[in-house]
Amino acid sequence: MADLLTTREIQETLQVDRTTIYRMVESGQLPAIRVGKQWRFARADLERWLRTRSAPGAAAAAAQPAAAAAPGAPGGAPKPAASLVELLPLAGIQLIQDAFAELLGVMLLVTDMEGRPATRPSNPCGLYDAVMGSGEAVARCIQNWQRMAGALTFEPKFAPSDLGLLCARGLIRLGNELTGMVFLGGIAPENWPPDATETATIAAHFGVAPECIQANLEAVYRLDRPARDRALGFVQRFADSISYLLEDRNTLVTRLQTIASLTLL
Repeated sequence: MADLLTTREIQETLQVDRTTIYRMVESGQLPAIRVGKQWRFARADLERWLRTRSAPGAAAAAAQPAAAAAPGAPGGAPKPAASLVELLPLAGIQLIQDAFAELLGVMLLVTDMEGRPATRPSNPCGLYDAVMGSGEAVARCIQNWQRMAGALTFEPKFAPSDLGLLCARGLIRLGNELTGMVFLGGIAPENWPPDATETATIAAHFGVAPECIQANLEAVYRLDRPARDRALGFVQRFADSISYLLEDRNTLVTRLQTIASLTLL
């Protein structure tokens, strides 16, 4: 079973229709997270939820009318007061990100769930800098980050990027919604450097000359296994720290909005 389940898989497990699933999520009865425009359900959360109920009991409870929506949130779940970029203290996050990247000897970057950068890359490797000189190359890189957003596993894992380097991501949450990612990369895999054919393929993908790739093949980070494991262990911790800041600032923004609305009464 995958780490995250789809709505259809939840339907089959609970034997209820899709509308009932949505009502359960919106009323807070069923734990879920939002990924883009879709709901996903963590296997561990669902198993804990099922242990507190029998499956028939869960279905019967789901069939009951949903609780009233929260004030100011038409149609169900409360909405965040602002976006990831609006809520992040970007100057402070950038300083922390720079320090983590230098300490771990890797590149770090924060994006939203669409792969759009929220921070500047910290400690980028020479190959990344050499390739990212055109809008086409940047767009290709964002597409790669978007694909990694769709790899619905909570546990950070290394995977090859379009540059052929190892990359991993941690997930940033705001309440029950995934709002951003921390990317760690620039690390050479064990079979680095690529041969001439692979180099030409990478160059064509990013719209740069093969000589550009060839000249910077050694301008990457080479980490041994313990160092890679250490870096991988920090990526979600960094993402969790950002999640905490987001929750705190979102609460503050919501309070200020409430105060502002009261002064207009």
